Amino acid sequence: MSSQNLPQSPESPLSSEQSSEPGRKPRVAVVFGGRSSEHGISVVTAGAIMSAVDRTKYDVLPIGITRDGRWVLTSDDPARMAITDRQVPDVDQLADSAQGAVTLSVDPGNRDVVVSEPGAVPTVLGEVDVVFPVLHGPYGEDGTLQGLLELSGVPYVGAGVLSSAVGQDKEYMKRVFTSFGLKVGPYVVIRPREWEQDESAARKKIIDLAGDHGWPLFVKPARAGSSIGITKVDDLSGLDEAIAEARRHDPKILVEAALRGREIECGVLEFEDGPRASVPAEIPPPDAHAYYDFEAKYIDSTPGIVPAPLTAEETDEVRRLAVEAFEAASCEGLVRADFFLTEDGEFVINEINTMPGFTPISMYPAMWQASGVSYAELVDRLIQAALSRSTGLR
Repeated sequence: MSSQNLPQSPESPLSSEQSSEPGRKPRVAVVFGGRSSEHGISVVTAGAIMSAVDRTKYDVLPIGITRDGRWVLTSDDPARMAITDRQVPDVDQLADSAQGAVTLSVDPGNRDVVVSEPGAVPTVLGEVDVVFPVLHGPYGEDGTLQGLLELSGVPYVGAGVLSSAVGQDKEYMKRVFTSFGLKVGPYVVIRPREWEQDESAARKKIIDLAGDHGWPLFVKPARAGSSIGITKVDDLSGLDEAIAEARRHDPKILVEAALRGREIECGVLEFEDGPRASVPAEIPPPDAHAYYDFEAKYIDSTPGIVPAPLTAEETDEVRRLAVEAFEAASCEGLVRADFFLTEDGEFVINEINTMPGFTPISMYPAMWQASGVSYAELVDRLIQAALSRSTGLR
């Protein structure tokens, strides 16, 4: 199918005995929830990952971040972390209401996790060997948590500070891709100061984009994910409402011209010899939705097509471009790269996700399963890769 070799059974670079205490299993802190609008999907993802972790090789410490930013110990019962009756779960539902605050030392020589109860002596839960940060959106996937973990000296799964920030900000992501020769679609950005100082001029930028490329336009929060806050705008009458919805999630917005073509995704995973791409997938237009929005992705679970029905040449090309995007943003661990295959037969990159959806129905694990790497193997490889990396400049 491709000139790149697809892995069949990844080998872990470290043994399960690696830790600061001989004989102790490595302790994996799965951190999830968070302050972004993607809180609930993060909880769902964490439940799936904790179900897949091999408990004979690792100890697991579930740490939830509430919507107001508190770190708490939670249940890791997958049944309580699933979407139920079209409702996403919440960290507060998984934690004891009297649960004390969880803290991680910023002393690189001390990896202890401590729980502080009001009026009680703090309880030391022991060292954490690696963090699996299953957070989506701001305050977690954007480099903020990664910076904290760098200060703490704790290895973690996935992209570092810079690539996390680039991967979260759709404007700068596109600027990086363009500088590396990757083709992106037409767009404009409206920054907070522009909108606050001259709404008419900001609105004109958007209208000019429609004049050059036609309607519809997609109005998005510049630093959000899971299609939250995105509106497809078919004409001028819907523009102001779409801007208000996007700004509700992020004061900086990005507006894209619609690209006619097929939606193609590709997973990238880091191996000892460098990043490799999975077989690609195609996201067909959802029947009950105007586009592939949050409801289509997670509530109605619109299925993707894996592998995508592409020619051998198209498959090789999108896999090559996915790896190029991974390298352009200096990513580590994993990435899902999203493209449009236009009517002209050209791949245009839309975005990357440095911590893509990882639920059992998500496209990233589905693409790797079709490439010969099971969900459990994927989780293990990411943990082992993180354990093998040091924090700090690299």
